[in-house]
Order: sequence, then C-alpha cells, then structure tokens
Amino acid sequence: MTLMISYLFLQHYWWIIVSLLASLLVFLMFVQGGQSLIFSLPESDLHTTMIINALGRKWEFTFTTLVTFGGAFFASFPLFYATSFGGAYWLWIAILFSFIIQAVAYEFRSKPKNVFGRRTFDTFLFINGSLGPFLIGTAVATFFTGSQFILNEMNQVKWLTSWYGLEALMNVRNLALGFAVLLLSRINSLLYIINTINDQTLNDRSRKRLIVNSVFFLVFFLFFLISLVFSTGFAADPSTGAITLVKHKYLLNFIQMPVVLAMCLAGVVGVLYGIGITVLRKSTKGIWFTGTGTVLAVFSLLLVAGFNGTSFYPSASDLESSLTIHNASSSRFTLTVMMYISFIIPFVFAYIWYAWKSINNSKINVDEMKSEEHKY
Repeated sequence: MTLMISYLFLQHYWWIIVSLLASLLVFLMFVQGGQSLIFSLPESDLHTTMIINALGRKWEFTFTTLVTFGGAFFASFPLFYATSFGGAYWLWIAILFSFIIQAVAYEFRSKPKNVFGRRTFDTFLFINGSLGPFLIGTAVATFFTGSQFILNEMNQVKWLTSWYGLEALMNVRNLALGFAVLLLSRINSLLYIINTINDQTLNDRSRKRLIVNSVFFLVFFLFFLISLVFSTGFAADPSTGAITLVKHKYLLNFIQMPVVLAMCLAGVVGVLYGIGITVLRKSTKGIWFTGTGTVLAVFSLLLVAGFNGTSFYPSASDLESSLTIHNASSSRFTLTVMMYISFIIPFVFAYIWYAWKSINNSKINVDEMKSEEHKY
C-alpha cells in the first residue's frame, strides 16, 4: 500500500525546513558580526589577525548555509522568489554583493603581492559584516510589514515604487529588526571570540563590547517584538485563500500555537542566559546558549509568519496578491521528491558539527598566529 502524503503536509513541512535553515543562518552570521568589529575591537594588528582567522575558519559554513537556504526556498516556494527577486531586486542585489566581496576578501587578504593591501580587504569584510545581517533582517521584516507589489493573473510582478525593495529601509519596524539582527550577530561573535581565542586582553575587551551591544539589541528587538504582537496582520482564509487584515494577528498566532510561543520564550531566555554567564561569571560557554536561543527565537518568528493561516509575504498594495505557503509553493510532486532528498540533512548537520569540533580542537593564540603558515 502506497503511503499518500497530503499536499498540505508537504507545504507545512517545507516551511519548517526553510525556517530552520534561516534560523541557523542567523546564528552563523556571527561571522559577519565579528567582521563588523574588526576596526573597533582589536587593540593591535595581531588581535585583528587572530579575530579574522577565528572567523575565517567558519565563514564557509555561513556561505554554504546561505546557498542551501536560498536553494530550498527557491525550490519549495518559487513564486516568492519570482516576486521578491523580480521586484525588490535592489535590496537583494545589495545583500548578494556584500557576500561576494566577503568571499573575495578571505581569499586574497593575505595573498603574496597583494597590491590592494590588507586594509582594502578588511574594509570589504567590514562592509559585509555590517550590511549583510542588517539588510537580511530588514528583508525578513517585510514578511510582517508587507511590500509594495501587485501580481496579475499570470503571476507577473509589478513593483509599485522606483526603489525596488530599498523602500523597506523607510519603515521603522523593518529597521528595528535589521538592527536587532546585526546586533545579535555581533553578540554571538563576541561570545565566539571569547570561546575560541586564548587572549585575556582581547577577551576582556570583548566582554565590555558585549554589554553595550546587548543593551542596544534588547532595545531594537523588544521594539520590534512589541510592535509585532500589537500590529495588524495579514490573515489568509484556509478555504477561499482570501487575504484580510486582522488586528493582533501575530499575537493570536502565538496564543493559538503554544509550542511556538514556548520556543520563542525559550530562545529569548537562552540568549539572555548566554550573555549573563559570560558577563557575570566570566564563562567562555555563552556562545552555545545564545546560539541555541538565536535558532529557537528566529525559528519561532518565521513559523508565526507562515503558519496558522498567515501570509508570509504580504502585499501592502493589493491584499489578494499576498503570498502564502499554499499559493506560493511548488507542485506536490516536486515537494514530495524534495522531502525524500531532505532526509540527508541530519547527516549534513552531523558533518558540520564534526568539522566544527575538529577545527576548534585548540584555541587560537599568539604563538599560533606567529608560526602558522596559512593565515587569512
């Protein structure tokens, strides 16, 4: 007897997979967070080299996760890609460009006869570290605030502003999430540096920066979260697909999905606990609590954006053009084939964990930086 998997299950399954990959990406952007600190955190050129080498050993994990996330999103919800990349392309081009110059910087920063000088490539890393997380956070915020587009009967997109996505920077709530993601990436990076680099001076400086970044993170994150739960959301009728505006829609989603609410609260507690033990107890293990908390919090927010009859990419100009996991997904056949392929994901995670542990067997120190032949 052939097991029949419902189309509805597959759509929900793939939103979970995409949301999980996105939450892992936000955690792994601690690499970008560290790059945004390379001109302010180090006390010397040696400290800069230590930080860049600590981050350089992980940047490919972030890049690979970004590509995997993008590929999974494209294959499972192609209409989102067609709409967003076809309309808000300046925003996405800015994000992609920042990651391209990051790859160039790590590849050529320490090459012999580098005619541009290390400072140029350090600037590339700083640009990626600052713009990458901020713009991704701003783009994700439009999942809740809406975008200016219309789809015709052939699903061709018409963007209603000449900024083609950059108008998202004019919305205070979008900016709040953008800054929150940037500051969270800096927090995770500071905790990673404390966990990975054996240098007391650098660790002390990291703890001081951790306090400042944590305060600003809480301001921006709480502003976004509070405005979210009290905002009007975009609800999709499960039977007709009609989109309507519902007051406190995202608050209702949290209440009606208590497991998701519990994940969100656990994520926030995990982030705060990791920060607390690092500052108050001088622990070096805070990264694991904030990392887990980051994944849980982002995962829960994305589930709230797409589940419980909610439009995950709403149109603020034409409600009926809004995208849901039902009207934006691939065919049942495609989602089914991809589901079986996705079963290898746990093995990929196991390999990443093994590679991570192998790379971090010993902490980076001054002697290693002076003797190591291959340095970024």
